[in-house]
Amino acid sequence: MLEQMWQSFISLPTYLLDANKRIYIPYLLSAVLMAVPVYFASQEKTRRSLAGFLMFLFPKSVWLSQSAKLDYCLLVTNVLLKAALFAPIVLTMVPVAIFTTDALQWLFGQPLHLAWSEAAVIGIFTLMLFIVDDLTRFLLHLLLHKVPFLWEFHKVHHSAKVLTPFTIYRSHPVESYLYACRMALTQGLVVGFGYHFFGTELSMYDILGANAFVFAFNIFGANLRHSHIRFSWGDKLEGWFISPAQHQIHHSDNPKHFDTNLGSALAIWDRMYGSLIKASSAPNISIGVGQYDAGHDSLSAIYLKPIKAAFTTLIRKKDASQHASTKLDNKL
Repeated sequence: MLEQMWQSFISLPTYLLDANKRIYIPYLLSAVLMAVPVYFASQEKTRRSLAGFLMFLFPKSVWLSQSAKLDYCLLVTNVLLKAALFAPIVLTMVPVAIFTTDALQWLFGQPLHLAWSEAAVIGIFTLMLFIVDDLTRFLLHLLLHKVPFLWEFHKVHHSAKVLTPFTIYRSHPVESYLYACRMALTQGLVVGFGYHFFGTELSMYDILGANAFVFAFNIFGANLRHSHIRFSWGDKLEGWFISPAQHQIHHSDNPKHFDTNLGSALAIWDRMYGSLIKASSAPNISIGVGQYDAGHDSLSAIYLKPIKAAFTTLIRKKDASQHASTKLDNKL
């Protein structure tokens, strides 16, 4: 276990060089470039300067705040905890893929193994991975908001008082475990379906090892989602894709914005569920904790309070159920 933790710890610098990580250097640089027009629009021509732009990008009140410092620490501690506690028991893709393939064969007969062109198979498989991944992210995110037990863990993410690209790593290990299982479930389902229709020759279009669609999502400002820099894509695009400004609305301290814009890349799931808000409908927001303030002001509070609060919700639910049952028996 110690060896696994050490290997996870020394791999942290590689996050900057891994296209599957949000803080991959090109993704960060693209966010800086996209911040340029926002800076120009917010400053008079005579007041624009390189120093001013750097101050706009890196205000001390954000990057050196206690909330941001906790995010930096959580990046490290969560990696260590994941290696120590969850790595051995996380759901893996292979059994899900085998189960999916067997289920499809039982329902519909032998695999089809369609003789389509290699380009068509790769394109469909890549698109399937992206769409199903995005849908399952939305569904899990919805559950994290709507199920009281799960909400206590997701509340850690919403307890951030400022947003930086490192806020993506502000999560409770229980939530991280659920997302890891979700990823295995998603990949297993898509691989299982892919095998049934196309056989074993499955591969995806990738850019530097990342799904081409995921790479495009990250390169077009994903790191601005958790930032103080408001970047909108306009009403038309925001009906299909979640912009950085829309995700900032998700972190708004205004009760009208709670539980909205739950999607990751695609906005269609929020449109279908009725939780989509476009940036133009919320031009002035303040990012804060609002009702989410749970006193997550230290690492110990972030890790321990959600566990206590989550089980408290179960006890309350049990007591409420027993009270309702007793009340019904008395009526009868």
